[in-house]
Amino acid sequence: MKIHALCEGSYSVDATKKFIPFNPEIDNYRDRPASLFIHVNPFLVETADELIVLDTGLGYKDTRDELNIHQHIMNAGYNPDEVTLVLMTHLHYDHSGGLVVERNGKLQPSFPKARHVIQKQEWETAMAGKSSSYHKEIFEALNGKVELEFVEGTGMLQPGIRYELSGGHSPFHQVFWLESEGEKCFFGGDELPEPEQLIRKFIAKYDYDGRKAMQLREEYGKIAAEEGWTCLFYHAKSLPVGKVSYFDDHFKVDPA
Repeated sequence: MKIHALCEGSYSVDATKKFIPFNPEIDNYRDRPASLFIHVNPFLVETADELIVLDTGLGYKDTRDELNIHQHIMNAGYNPDEVTLVLMTHLHYDHSGGLVVERNGKLQPSFPKARHVIQKQEWETAMAGKSSSYHKEIFEALNGKVELEFVEGTGMLQPGIRYELSGGHSPFHQVFWLESEGEKCFFGGDELPEPEQLIRKFIAKYDYDGRKAMQLREEYGKIAAEEGWTCLFYHAKSLPVGKVSYFDDHFKVDPA
């Protein structure tokens, strides 16, 4: 198993839910009051049978009009058209923007040859268009253009890939457990978004069920420590891929 963090940088987001690039070397936190600062890391995982994208970032482009996630995949030595599987924890914009790319004024699927795995009720929620956390036009551009596989609850997608309905960050959020050739990794999306959230217990206002999300972070952290899972942290600032250890009621995360 080969794991690549497709780091897309840092952003500030305020009540308008617009994501604005933030460079700590030149930008000042004080200039963006009442903002949440986040880091975005989609992942590319090569297993014995699949080339997998785990969540897709914001869908922003670089100065050459190239989709960031496409460029990062090419930098890792792959062609975006080689991606066979896109696994989505949920469809909030900061995780789903890279599902599509704008070409000649139209949105097109970013991974047209890949199977896209989404919780059925998460898709229905996104398509309802009732929350600004979802950008309905993204999913309309996918519909009928790519292979969509809707799953429900918890189950085995195929040998080596298990999905679990978690429902802490959003009602139909899911997490993924991947195993290949004796190696295994866990992708918790926004249920376990950064290493720091293992170290301190708190209830986050941005979670649908903050108490449940807090409990899930601890549960997943303990499983990862006890069973040796590599954890992929989507919103990590500096350690997107890590190994978790747990002793004396404390977590520690080291580079994988």
